[in-house]
Amino acid sequence: MEIYQYIRELHAFVEKQSKKLRKLEKAMLEMNQELVKLKERPPIQVGNLEYKFDQLKVETLEGTLNIGLNPSDLEGISDFAVDNKSIQAQVAPKDLFKRGMEIENELRQYLETDLPGIYQDTMQKLNFTADESYYHFITEDILKQLPSRIKVHLEQLTKETRENESEAKQKVIETIKGEIQNGVYLFLNNLQEQTKGVRTD
Repeated sequence: MEIYQYIRELHAFVEKQSKKLRKLEKAMLEMNQELVKLKERPPIQVGNLEYKFDQLKVETLEGTLNIGLNPSDLEGISDFAVDNKSIQAQVAPKDLFKRGMEIENELRQYLETDLPGIYQDTMQKLNFTADESYYHFITEDILKQLPSRIKVHLEQLTKETRENESEAKQKVIETIKGEIQNGVYLFLNNLQEQTKGVRTD
């Protein structure tokens, strides 16, 4: 009797597993069909992208880090727009976009490796200590401004420099690195003045 009961239970278990297996096979078949459809779709073409330069406004922190600008230039200006005096590039928009992305990736790497040191060195120069939240604020602000700053600098290159890909990339990267260092200094200096200085011995 026990053997008979065991066989019935085993049969029910095998039946249940068999149903699950059929269900999984059906789902896998549907996924494969979906994958084939996705592969057959034509690739997405990215057209000309336009970047807008916007100032980041944060309610919990005061001050704005402006890459390539002096904060005193912004007094009385509520909405800042970069005056894009476009120089007609001889480089195709697709290549210009690709170059911009390569520059952005390199600058993001630079921020990861060098920005902590720049932040600490600047505080030492100013004999000033800022809360760590300002470091995160500066990082986010720079990252948001990178695409627009890269676009502006690529458009300002001379025709000869634009046509030399390696020289163009290096020139824009070095310029923006300088702007980042200067921007961090101006931001912390301005913050120090606003807070009347939290001095270290």
